[in-house]
Amino acid sequence: MSNGNGNSNVNSGGIGFIGLLTIVFLVLKLMNIITWSWFWVLSPIIFSFIFVIILIVVLGLFYYKNRE
Repeated sequence: MSNGNGNSNVNSGGIGFIGLLTIVFLVLKLMNIITWSWFWVLSPIIFSFIFVIILIVVLGLFYYKNRE
């Protein structure tokens, strides 16, 4: 995609895999196709959040340890 001056712009956006999976689970739950608990329906978001928190803690500990 060119903007006329030779530079190309790449726009990355959208919902992403985790968001799409969560929407699919929500729709299936609301249409009574699946009878999962709400924890499992929202698990893609929950586990992504937990992963990010763990990653921040590990990187923080790694940074703190190498700083000494």
